[in-house]
Amino acid sequence: MAESLKGTVALVTGASSGIGAATAQTLAASGATVALLARRADRLRALAQQIRAEGAQALVLEVDITDPGQAEAAVQRTVDELGRLDTVVNNAGVSFIGPVAQASAQEWDRMVAVNIEGVLHMTRAAVPHLIRAAQDSPRRVADVVTISSTAGRVARAGQAVYALTKSGVIAFSEALRQELQPMRVRVGVVEPGTVDTELASHMPDGVREAVARQLEGLELLEAQDIADAVAYMVTRKRRVAVNEMLVRAAEQTW
Repeated sequence: MAESLKGTVALVTGASSGIGAATAQTLAASGATVALLARRADRLRALAQQIRAEGAQALVLEVDITDPGQAEAAVQRTVDELGRLDTVVNNAGVSFIGPVAQASAQEWDRMVAVNIEGVLHMTRAAVPHLIRAAQDSPRRVADVVTISSTAGRVARAGQAVYALTKSGVIAFSEALRQELQPMRVRVGVVEPGTVDTELASHMPDGVREAVARQLEGLELLEAQDIADAVAYMVTRKRRVAVNEMLVRAAEQTW
């Protein structure tokens, strides 16, 4: 049976919409106090209001996680204002899809900055606090969960750099798992398939239309499906570590 997260603090990046917002709400419903991180402060404030209306606590942090100073300051403020940090969900990500020969260097840089560097900055800042939380928590455990993608497993034409970033965080998470396991900090990766989120809005019109044709007739996952996967990971008993979870749409073949 899942454990309540009462008395714990969870930090979620990319919390202004989609998977991040759903994950924050789900962890709050399980008893956690949540720190909401993103660049769109207006959306974070609206989400925090919803969470508070349901009886939980939420802290809004307008942060660009690609800036290591901002990432570190956000983690420190979370600990200072909420008292601890038990769970980190590295969810923020961007996807620019298209052929390498037509790619924009700026789009590549942005994917690397958010999908890889953002994960590194947030994790590095959080790890000492997670180790302390695992030592003094009644649950005797803390968690880092990173949202990757099926693209981290199966590289496809048009997704070369996106796949690079998502496979990279899988490798990083596995090495981190081995380092933190003795300190009772679990490390997990969730790899979603096709999810109905705003991620497609980052694509150029032609690419977005091509992707829509490819997905025609496919029932997409919802953000809540991935939030449920994250919640399952972090609510297990101390003896259980769910280190990797692949969640595809039922009809998805790749």
